[in-house]
Amino acid sequence: MTIDRRDLFKAGGGLLAVTAVGSLVPGTAQAAEAAPASLTTRNPLVEQRADPFITRPVNGMYYLTGSVPEYDRIVVRGAATIDGLATARETTIWRRPSSGKLGGHIWAPELHRIDGRWYVYFAAGDSDDVFRIRTYVLESTSDDPRAGTWVLRGQMVTKWDTFTLDATTFEHRGKRYFAWAQSEPGIATNSNLYLAEMASPLALKGEPVRLAVPTLPWEIQGFKVNEGPAVIVRNGRVFMTYSASATDARYCMGLLTADERSDLLDPRSWTKSPQPVFTTNEATRQYGPGHNSFTVAEDGADVLVYHARDYRDITGDPLYDPNRHTRVQRLYWNDDGTPSFGVPVGKGGPCVRLSPLDDPALYVRHYEYRLTAGGNVRELADSQFRIVAGFRGAGTVALQSVNFPDRYVRVVDASTVRIDPYEESDAYGRAASFTQFPGLSDRLAVSFRLAGEPSTYLAHDKGRILVFRPGTAVRDRQRVSFRLS
Repeated sequence: MTIDRRDLFKAGGGLLAVTAVGSLVPGTAQAAEAAPASLTTRNPLVEQRADPFITRPVNGMYYLTGSVPEYDRIVVRGAATIDGLATARETTIWRRPSSGKLGGHIWAPELHRIDGRWYVYFAAGDSDDVFRIRTYVLESTSDDPRAGTWVLRGQMVTKWDTFTLDATTFEHRGKRYFAWAQSEPGIATNSNLYLAEMASPLALKGEPVRLAVPTLPWEIQGFKVNEGPAVIVRNGRVFMTYSASATDARYCMGLLTADERSDLLDPRSWTKSPQPVFTTNEATRQYGPGHNSFTVAEDGADVLVYHARDYRDITGDPLYDPNRHTRVQRLYWNDDGTPSFGVPVGKGGPCVRLSPLDDPALYVRHYEYRLTAGGNVRELADSQFRIVAGFRGAGTVALQSVNFPDRYVRVVDASTVRIDPYEESDAYGRAASFTQFPGLSDRLAVSFRLAGEPSTYLAHDKGRILVFRPGTAVRDRQRVSFRLS
């Protein structure tokens, strides 16, 4: 039954002092009680750590490694939660020699647990030629990768002795694979993507296959680059992300896809997406997102790990700009089983999606700035929000748009709720502030009551988002309750 308009509320009334915009904490104790287990972390997670790699939990611990701005060492930090990595003590597990082989640039380490041992695959140049980059491997028998028991096992030998970097490894259907980027003789590119089966964690088996060459316009900006492969297997398919173009604001991510039952060593099994899947976003002020990895949150949700900068303009070679920061955000999935990356989110706390309890297959989203509820939202960021401090003082919250962070959910009238640019006015603060409670029909959900109005809530009604005074009926209370994901 459609909500009776006589029960709708037209916004009005006074407003107390406006609080600071964009404070990154939920506004009430009730908010913490109602929040579900999810990716509760800040962005950026760790500053000045590029090419980030976060393991899946191993014995209850996450481990993070990545490139340091000095390109001179390999570091690891560990924590029981992803968010804990932000403040975890960092350990240097290996330093480059002062001269000779491996004495040049140290890039893009990845940390993998294989058959009870730890391995770090990394790229290194030589002291007399820092760009003579090849891939090497470290091994440790310790349970904790931060322990000082690492041994250099040598170079990962590929078909050609050429520029080689960004190695990763994954297991699929009983086989372990090695994926990497390399410059192949006879092909006029900086690097292409290759795949081979592994004979052991230290050696390849058989001939490598070339999976991708940078040819599309967004892959050849500045440099012709395919690099940084990362693999996730979901929904009957093997997805391999990779990064392309120069390492400035043009850096972006592409996607290769194969059927999980196919022969992964047959290049014909893979399809390249014609457009990039993750790119610079001016609205969120995130530039050059890329070189990603995947992990899982504490609740098992998939997590995208990547680096990006907070500014576009760079002085000098972007390779030596130190401010590529490690960032994490939840990875969602479209109804067709393909990954939904959204946009690189700006600075701040956790991002959430809201599903109305009376139709949980839908998500609250904005379309032409008006709030609605829909299914299979392909523009993921249209349905993502941050719950931040509200504008009516302590105890209130506001809902900030993720892809338009200068806009907040605001009640315009009884049947119109929009995301509108922030205005420093009592009228705006009154219409854009809410009190968050555990869901009226499910305490694991949330309900948003208009600040200062004791009985009026954000509500869902057949794809519309409006305001409503619920009665005691279960259906009424479901309409004003939303699950967070």
